[in-house]
Amino acid sequence: MPRRTATMLASTLVLIALLCAGVLIKVPYSEMSPGPTVNTLGDAGGEPVLRISGHKTYPTTGHLNMTTVRVTGADYRMNLMETVYGWLAHDSIVVPHSTLYPDGKTEEQSTQENAEEFTQSQETAKVAALKALKLPVTTRVVVASVVKDSPAQGRLHAGDVIREVDGRKVQEPGDVAKIVTQRKPGEKVVFTVVPAKEAAAAEKAHKVQPTATEKITVVTKKADDNGRAIVGIQAGTDHTFPFTIDIKLADVGGPSAGLMFSLGIVDKLTEGDMTGGKFVAGTGTIDEKGKVGPIGGIQMKTVGARKAGAEYFLTPKENCATAAADVPEGLTLVRVDTLDDALKSMEGIKKDDTAALPKCSTG
Repeated sequence: MPRRTATMLASTLVLIALLCAGVLIKVPYSEMSPGPTVNTLGDAGGEPVLRISGHKTYPTTGHLNMTTVRVTGADYRMNLMETVYGWLAHDSIVVPHSTLYPDGKTEEQSTQENAEEFTQSQETAKVAALKALKLPVTTRVVVASVVKDSPAQGRLHAGDVIREVDGRKVQEPGDVAKIVTQRKPGEKVVFTVVPAKEAAAAEKAHKVQPTATEKITVVTKKADDNGRAIVGIQAGTDHTFPFTIDIKLADVGGPSAGLMFSLGIVDKLTEGDMTGGKFVAGTGTIDEKGKVGPIGGIQMKTVGARKAGAEYFLTPKENCATAAADVPEGLTLVRVDTLDDALKSMEGIKKDDTAALPKCSTG
């Protein structure tokens, strides 16, 4: 066989071997890429994303899009070729698998956690929006969960509103454990509660404070870890609103849509047009006080937003430096730290007065 032919054959075989290895060799990495964006002022799956009843609403125009990131599943292992392609591609990011799924978290566990965070983000978005509009919101302490085989099982139930513990008013979830642990294991604790069914009925009727209460006695037991008295519940908070706000969006998880949900709610409840017809997208968690928090995958979200047509992107302050390092052409990154910041920036965007907008920078 001529030397040149032999060399070409050997090179071809080596290339085939490398390609096979690239496909067969699994590596501990996962990929993030731009996901769909959804206009919180519009429809998704044939239904309005935001539906408000029991209060006057106003027409809206333009876009206030929440953004998402696609990730490979917890059980999926990328091969070497996919990983190299992901490193070289502009519209994807390859990260260690443990970054997305720490502590061996399964895909089912991750999906459940994301669903819970998404539900919580809807609640805080409603609270922040109504507080910004000076509308009444009532916060109450509730039984968030009951531990199986605990003293509280069968006596207290998830959704029960806790008014008092041992005759002392409860203002926040931490008050419950503080009062219970002052007892010794084996002693009785009396909970004054509004039963979950009564609380749900009152909320449906938009009654701010249901009045029918019951006194429930629970005998404490000793905690396994430190010997303190416990009853086996997790206290949390929920809220009652003066009218109904429904947020419907399937196949989305995590807390990062909070800011855009709040803006959408404010726009629908406020006379006038918030966007001026502009295409604005954004991201960010939000708490009950309107504080905007950072999120993951910011660069994938800006890419997805620009592909969808966004001109402006509301960016959490703590994500600004990362986002500004690689800004899609034609997209203006607007820095926000609170819901109030975002509302002020929207005024400038609506009027095309963008010179004074707080912009993101790499510094």
